[in-house]
Amino acid sequence: MLNELRVENLLLIERAELRLAPGLNVLTGETGAGKTVLAHALDLLLGGKARAGIVRPGAAEAYVEGVFELPGELRGELGERLPEDADEVVLARRVGANGRTRAYVNGRSANAGDLRELAEPLIAFYGQHEHRRLTLSSTQLDVLDGYCGAAQLERRAAAAAAHGRARSLQAALDELRDRAGARERELDLLEFELAEIAEVSPDEDEERDLLAARDRLRHMAALGGAAMTGVEAIEPGDGEGGAASLLAAAGAALEGVAGIDPELDGLVERFRVVTVEVGDLASELRRYVEDLDAEPGRLDMVEARLAAVDRLKRKHGGSVAAVLEHAESCTRRRDELVGAEEALGRAEDRLAQARAELAALSAELHEARAAAGPALAESVRERLAALAMEGASFEVALADREPGPAGADAVEFLIAANPGVPAGPLRDIASGGELSRVMLALMGVANEEGGATLVFDEVDAGIGGVTARAVGEQLRTLARSRQVICITHLPQVASLADRNFSIAKDTSADPARTTVTELASGELVGELVRMLGADGEDAAARRHAEELLRAA
Repeated sequence: MLNELRVENLLLIERAELRLAPGLNVLTGETGAGKTVLAHALDLLLGGKARAGIVRPGAAEAYVEGVFELPGELRGELGERLPEDADEVVLARRVGANGRTRAYVNGRSANAGDLRELAEPLIAFYGQHEHRRLTLSSTQLDVLDGYCGAAQLERRAAAAAAHGRARSLQAALDELRDRAGARERELDLLEFELAEIAEVSPDEDEERDLLAARDRLRHMAALGGAAMTGVEAIEPGDGEGGAASLLAAAGAALEGVAGIDPELDGLVERFRVVTVEVGDLASELRRYVEDLDAEPGRLDMVEARLAAVDRLKRKHGGSVAAVLEHAESCTRRRDELVGAEEALGRAEDRLAQARAELAALSAELHEARAAAGPALAESVRERLAALAMEGASFEVALADREPGPAGADAVEFLIAANPGVPAGPLRDIASGGELSRVMLALMGVANEEGGATLVFDEVDAGIGGVTARAVGEQLRTLARSRQVICITHLPQVASLADRNFSIAKDTSADPARTTVTELASGELVGELVRMLGADGEDAAARRHAEELLRAA
């Protein structure tokens, strides 16, 4: 229950404090006096957006505060925000002249989202045009699901999640399918490049060896000639004058004096080693020349091999290392693309599972709606009868639709305001006054078990006479089990209130100022006379007002 509402510097209201009561609280006043300002004040407490220019001219900020009784089930949710012995929840909102807002919960900083979350179980607000929303199929679906209970809302949340997953999976699957053609082309190119690289099989060590071999083979004549010159110098073809024969003669001379002088014997030993090394060198040089002669066509083979490696290097980065890295990259990408086909199958399986889950949840939602629809319609018909729509028919029709976040049902409220008239969609059949009464009946049924304060901002618009009295009775019935706050222009409704507040505008002030006054029992007759459109001294109007109060 909302115990107190304080408003400061909100448009025309400089300062107002309402101490509200259990039951039916009615706010009345002339058109333009500022009744909707109080509605906006309540909307701010619900976390609503502050309208431009809402701060009273000349003031630095506007302030709204609501003091609510603390329901036991809400205490655990508030946690550390409340002292252990607290029995109230205080929601507040400041709106600066610059448009910036600040929110508070029991004096501690919060945000608009916190206010929305905390206010939801405390207060339900139905504005002037709320009944127009009843013509929307989505609103009718919300009403029916709300009537089904908390379990239905949980199923609906699960269905919304399943639908979201199905949409994401469908988008991913579409992307995979769109890329299928490009994937095949890319896969062909990768396979070609990998085959080309595999055919050459380049290797950095091999490349170094080939470059060295090419340099040797390109200079084979010079290398062979130089080697043969060395051979001739050691062992000439005619066997005379070469280094070998000279060394042999010198060796014989040295051997002839061996064993005489130990110092010379050491030198003779060294001479023998040199003689052997020169002979070995001649053999190696001769074998080198023979090997060169044994490689006909080898240069062409080396050049062809290096040319194949160079072609790959030009295409893939300029080095054998870059070619090998490209091959690894192509292999990884090929594996990805080959795996993409498997990913496509997995994506199709996941999508099928999400759709099956959504279908199962949609079936559960439909079952609950089909069961609750007749009961909701019966309850609404009973309440419409009490709202001067005796004999009106009201039905809840379900139709199949493509599964969506709320399942696979389209809901249509059908009504016939008079007996014997075919029922039709609410949006086509009901007048403004009838829509208001249907909304009031639906709100009464939907909130029958709830405990939140209900706020109606001119829900009785377009209604008068006997019907106005019936609407007032319905509001009072609602108020027997909960607090109801109603902004109204109907004296029939005001006469049934447990507490009345009058909203008046003083245009002599600059800027104009609106005041809110709780009416004592002796002042209510005068307010009813004003609402009846009569002068305060009109005796007939006063008798009418007194009759309204006696009938209450």
